[in-house]
Amino acid sequence: MTKTIHARRALTAEGWLDKAVIEVDDAGIVASVGQDGFDPARAVGTLLPGMANCHTHSFQRAMAGLAEHRGPGGEDDFWSWRTVMYRFLDVLTPEDIEAIAAQVQVDMAEAGYTASAEFHYVHHQPGGTRYDDPAETSARIMAASEASGIGLTHLPVLYTHGGLDRRALEGGQVRFGCTPDEFATLCQRIAGHGSAMPPDFRLGVAPHSLRAVDEAGLAACIALAPDGPIHIHAAEQTAEVEQVEAHLGARPVRWLLDNQPVDHRWCLIHATHLDESEIAGLAASGAVAGLCPTTEANLGDGVFPAGPYLAQGGRIAVGSDSNIRISLAEELRMLELSQRLHLRRRVVLADADCPSNGRNLYSRAAAGGAAAIGRNAGAIAAGKLADFTALRDDLPLLCHPDPDRTLDAWIFGMEQSCVGDVWSAGRHIVREGRHVAREGIAQRFRTALDRLRAAL
Repeated sequence: MTKTIHARRALTAEGWLDKAVIEVDDAGIVASVGQDGFDPARAVGTLLPGMANCHTHSFQRAMAGLAEHRGPGGEDDFWSWRTVMYRFLDVLTPEDIEAIAAQVQVDMAEAGYTASAEFHYVHHQPGGTRYDDPAETSARIMAASEASGIGLTHLPVLYTHGGLDRRALEGGQVRFGCTPDEFATLCQRIAGHGSAMPPDFRLGVAPHSLRAVDEAGLAACIALAPDGPIHIHAAEQTAEVEQVEAHLGARPVRWLLDNQPVDHRWCLIHATHLDESEIAGLAASGAVAGLCPTTEANLGDGVFPAGPYLAQGGRIAVGSDSNIRISLAEELRMLELSQRLHLRRRVVLADADCPSNGRNLYSRAAAGGAAAIGRNAGAIAAGKLADFTALRDDLPLLCHPDPDRTLDAWIFGMEQSCVGDVWSAGRHIVREGRHVAREGIAQRFRTALDRLRAAL
């Protein structure tokens, strides 16, 4: 049975369309986009193509506030934050993972995201003991997605070594560890669980980083995902760049471009520290740079060179990563504002073809995010998944007659919730600003937090 969505204006693949009417078939695919039969009484305000959250570790949401105290040495950075994270892992159960993931997905949907890519590395019990089902925790992420209705791309992580010197895993890392053979078995089990998921579910792979996976591991991952998506952390920290250069003889992104088949299937997460040749090479490869500006700021990572990268045709996506904040608008705003602070200029990432900063950022990230997570979305067009986000039309700043100004106001000028409705593959998961399953999911999340806080 088809459904019809009416919008006072919609950002379609052809541009802005007033009095838009979108027909969606029972498989959650857009059948047509037009204006015939528009009914203002049933219309939402400004309808946008859905946005994929390209990178999330959902369990880290429960760590909010746990790593904001200065350590005894007074020199806190990514590595000191990671120590806190490993301690947190010692008390995390599969039930916690499911409850936290479902709440994170609800918050994502209410922020405007229509799908997410879970970069999932907590495979085993504390201490490294295997669960009876190797895919126990991945199945929990899938169950959360079924409860929330958000589109899911699941990215099981291969994590083999504790560093570039191939040291053994220790501490919290042992929950992540797999040999390539164990990882192949894990992916097979996850695929079995995935057969019961909605048709828009996607399964990819994620070699964690060049610190944690060697060439043999990379080859194993690529073999398991001949059609992608393939995600990897790369060049997030200057210390990482220096370590990779010392051990492999090249900077991390340069090494990947020269030694791996990096193409449109790949998403390089962060890619913060690039030299000019890496900027050009990554842009030319067709891969997506998966940017997480809020987390990158929180961890003190640095500023991605977005201006020259986009100028050379580079593709971007955005993600909430550590979920210290879950705000689609804030990720885009932080991306632009970080450039302004670094360059001491304004409106850095708009271009001649699209002078609206908000629309340019949104459109690029929507298209790049869908590509990065292997999802047939990112545009309002026939044949695409019905992934849509509707902005409210009862807020004065969002009622500008120029819809580009509406996007600019949302991304750069609004703090209150601006999202009215969200559809993921045709599933209407947010109505009038609230997720349809919020209450039950929120209660399970509160219970999990109470248990974790008592355990810590």
